[in-house]
Amino acid sequence: MQRKDRYIIIMAGGRGERFWPVSRERKPKQLITLLADRSFLQQTVDRVKPVAPLENILIITNAVQAAAVRRQLPELPRRNIIGEPCGRDTCAAVALGAALVGARSGNGVMAVLPADHVIPDEAKFRRVLIDSMALAKRESALVTIGIQPQEPATGYGYIQVGNKLAKSLKSTFFTAKKFVEKPNLAMAKRYLKSGNYRWNAGMFIWSHETIAAELCRQQPQLFAAAEKWRGIRSLVKLNAALARDYPKLEKISVDYAIMENALNIVCADGVFGWDDLGSWPALARHLKPDADGNCTVGDLVQVDSANNVVFDARTRNRAPIALVGISEMIVVLADDAMLVARKSESQKIKQIVAHLAKTKRFAHLV
Repeated sequence: MQRKDRYIIIMAGGRGERFWPVSRERKPKQLITLLADRSFLQQTVDRVKPVAPLENILIITNAVQAAAVRRQLPELPRRNIIGEPCGRDTCAAVALGAALVGARSGNGVMAVLPADHVIPDEAKFRRVLIDSMALAKRESALVTIGIQPQEPATGYGYIQVGNKLAKSLKSTFFTAKKFVEKPNLAMAKRYLKSGNYRWNAGMFIWSHETIAAELCRQQPQLFAAAEKWRGIRSLVKLNAALARDYPKLEKISVDYAIMENALNIVCADGVFGWDDLGSWPALARHLKPDADGNCTVGDLVQVDSANNVVFDARTRNRAPIALVGISEMIVVLADDAMLVARKSESQKIKQIVAHLAKTKRFAHLV
């Protein structure tokens, strides 16, 4: 297929609460820099530039974050950055992406990708992505990229794969038998041992024609809305239509709304390095630890302290962080807030954000 028919839809609307206090509502995880001098969103766009023309790379974000996205991606046309007026999960974003692609091309094939993943093996990723787009077009298939699991992770959904498909492409493809929820540890160990499961990374590839047919069959209300959006050429008028229509839409993921009952699903084997970096402890996988296992961004002075994650995001007065007798902790400093938490309790950081949001004095920190 021709490069001009490839489209990339990047979903960049999350709040990233688990990376508070660095991540905030107006500048969430995908817009911050944790591991490089480019944000996760900027890295995602850089990664797909060789796959599709810049004018075919579209960002679906939150309306509150749209201005920040435009500042980070000045090379993209203004009309390529769309702000959802309210969150309605991934199926609404997929339908909006399909409308945007359908308005531009009758032959378009779109990849729907999260904005905040870490993928160091970029060449391998692009090979799988390009092959998946070719197969999606040729076979009218809904393709998802499943990541080969490296451990019995309980934080991801899984895809059970079936027979390997004989295709004249370099990448490996399987039939996708079913999508399964996040398992407990015992079940995750069985999945890993079987070799027949892949992590569900939330990456999808399909032609506009194929996803439109599935939306029509399974989500007719959303399909009708998308068809209306497809006919709107003005960004101002599109934003007005979204403001009217979005609050009425069901909040549902594309996994539940489409993938679980779709007719022709194929799983591409994700043989590249991948991490969704979902919490502060996960950052340690990408940092070099000191002799005591402390992973640090910033200046750390420590005595009898081990296996901590320390991140200094201050832009001024960056004095060293000193730890004495502290182990298995997260310590994060921003200009206006500090977080200290046990690594094992990192999922509760979202509760701190919720408490702050309810407190008038600290609501601006959310």
